[in-house]
This record gives sequence, C-alpha cells and structure tokens, in this order.
Amino acid sequence: MAYYLLTGASGLLGSHLLRDCLLAGHRMAVLVRPAKTQSARQRVDACLAHWEEQTGQRLPRPVVLEGDLCRPDLNLADTELRWISRHCQAVIHTAASLTFRGADCLKEPWLSNVEGTRRLLGLCSRCSIDQFHYVSTAYVCGMREGPILETELDLGQQMGNDYERSKVEAEKLVHDASLASPPTVYRPSIIIGDSRTGYTSTFHGFYAVVKLVHTLASRMVLGSISAEFLLDAFHLNGHECKNFVPVDWVSAAITRLLSQPQHHGKTYHLTAAEPTPILVWGQAIQHAVEQYSPLANTSDATHCDAEWFEEMFREQVQIYRAYWRDDPHFDRTHTAAALSDLHCPTVDHDMLVRMARFAIQTNFGRCRPAKFEFRVPNFALEQTPAVKARA
Repeated sequence: MAYYLLTGASGLLGSHLLRDCLLAGHRMAVLVRPAKTQSARQRVDACLAHWEEQTGQRLPRPVVLEGDLCRPDLNLADTELRWISRHCQAVIHTAASLTFRGADCLKEPWLSNVEGTRRLLGLCSRCSIDQFHYVSTAYVCGMREGPILETELDLGQQMGNDYERSKVEAEKLVHDASLASPPTVYRPSIIIGDSRTGYTSTFHGFYAVVKLVHTLASRMVLGSISAEFLLDAFHLNGHECKNFVPVDWVSAAITRLLSQPQHHGKTYHLTAAEPTPILVWGQAIQHAVEQYSPLANTSDATHCDAEWFEEMFREQVQIYRAYWRDDPHFDRTHTAAALSDLHCPTVDHDMLVRMARFAIQTNFGRCRPAKFEFRVPNFALEQTPAVKARA
C-alpha cells in the first residue's frame, strides 16, 4: 500500500487529518519542520500522544520527514527523496501561513503559501507523485458577492487581504501544474474547533476577536460589553452571516474524499449550508466573556468605561475589517453530490460559546486543557489494529 505525504500535520486541520487518515487505515508520511525546542519527530509524537489520550486508542506511527517547504528540495536529503519516490503516491497539502498582511513576496504569507506550494509541486514532478490534494480557502473569492461557484477562481476580483491573494496564486499554481492526474482542491470557509468539545490547537480568525475582547474585558465591569458594539466596530448591522465550519467535519470530509477516487480532480467548497448570523457570533462572544473571563468590578480603580473599550477595540481590529464582512453564498454542488450523507453541524450560539470557552479556559493555548470527553467521529472510520511505529 502506498503512502500519503501530508504537510501541515502540526496545524489544527493537519493534525485532525493525520488522526483520521491513520484511523481509516491509510499509510501516512508527514513533512514537518523542527521547532525551537522539539525535533520534527517529537512534534509528531506529541500530536499523536494527545489523540491517543483523548481517544483511548493506539494510533499507527507515520513516517516523519524533517523538512521545510521554504527551502530548496524541501531541505530533504537524497535518501529521503528516494524514499518518497518509491513509496508516496499522493500529497495532501494543508500547510499554510495565515498572515493577513505582507506586501513583500519574499516574506509571509507569500513564502509559505506560494513558494512553498511551488516547491512541493516540484517535489511531485521529481518523485513522480500522481495525485495532489490541496487545501485552499473559500475566500479565494475575495470581495465578490455570491453565488460563488466551485469551478471559479480568478475573475479579477478585489481581494480582502494578502492571505487571500496568496491563496489565489497558490491555487493557480496547483491547477497549472503538470500532474498526471487533475488536482483535488478543498476550499473550507472559517475553520473553528471541534464541534463537540470546542478543542482547538490554533487561535486565528474567530479566536482573534475572542482573545481581544477577553483581554480588554479585564478592565471592564459586567454589562458594559455588548454584541451590538462588536458588530458596530466592524460596520455590520446584524443581518450579515459568516460561514464557520468545525474542524472535525472538514477533516471528515477530506478523509472521505481521499478514499473515493471517482470524486478526485474537482474543487469542493467545504462550507456550511447554513451560515451563522453575525448577531449570533457577537452574542456568543459577549456571553462567553461575561461567563468565563475575569472582569473588573466597580470598586477597582483601574476599571475603564465603554468609551475606552470602544477606542481600544476599534484600533486593534482594523486588520480584520475586510475579513469580518458579510459572506457570499458558496455554491456546494460538488460537495453535496460527493458527501450527501455527511452534513456539516450547525454552528449556533451554543457551539460558538463552547469554542470561546475552550480558548479562554486554556488561555489561548498557553496552558494545557484538562482531559475532556472525546468521541472519535462516526464518519469514517474503519479502525485498524495497533501497529508498531514505522521506521
């Protein structure tokens, strides 16, 4: 059985995909950069130890390749390149920079998203890898209004930020590459944590606003923060919608599609059929902060008024203004046809509070959460017996 080569295994979606693919019986190799205090192997082992603790199951070990998308030949040795040539039939590319602003094409997000993708496609050519599965974003549509078709990409649209621009360029590289088989592209909308537990390992997008409100709230008294103010800061009226998708569903969808060759070679909007009203988003953040964040009291000499909160909040959210806009309608024709029985959970007030609570109670990743009840998703998964780590 051939291997899948996965990038981004240390990220939120990539770590879920690694877990789900291993549980589905796929042989996996992962391309991982070392961290300051951990080798690539140690990072992967820590990820798998987390899943084993939460699921109570022993997971097979992937082949770990210590490399870097931004270096020539991905910083891989000749022996590792030969191993990839002999054993890997497909790439799953999830690694990406989420940097919103970056005009310098030699820095992020361009370095990882465009040049990293270019180098990975070069690896596919060198190692005769036939299949390329690429995780893009639904927001390659930029500032367009819907409906947004899965078959559309660059229509000359205005983009909201450099992250979106870089993902358009990367997806164009993927479509233009000389691959033996047409690429399969997955375009999720805003990925949030696990739909049941709220678990997340990264704190971008939705969580950036939660973190800002949580931080400022320490100087505010109960009742001085409102959902309406949050919306007003983004020039929203409450009738707009945002398209959130839980990471467990996105991972389930990709894992399912990997195993269905008849559905390869298309683009899939992995988006919610029922987007979340922006007022629900604002109310969930207000509720979570009032319930779980430390607030000031009226006798605290350092407490501030609503005017201070408004000034500080507006100043800090400028970078996200284009991001928190009314989302267009994302056409899901390919997704609905291929995944008719795998419905995205509705992201409602209670789920968003659960997401925000997890982030606040874990101090946005700075402290480890207590073990929570965790169930392996029903979707997939023909579970495989425990096996020894592969060399």
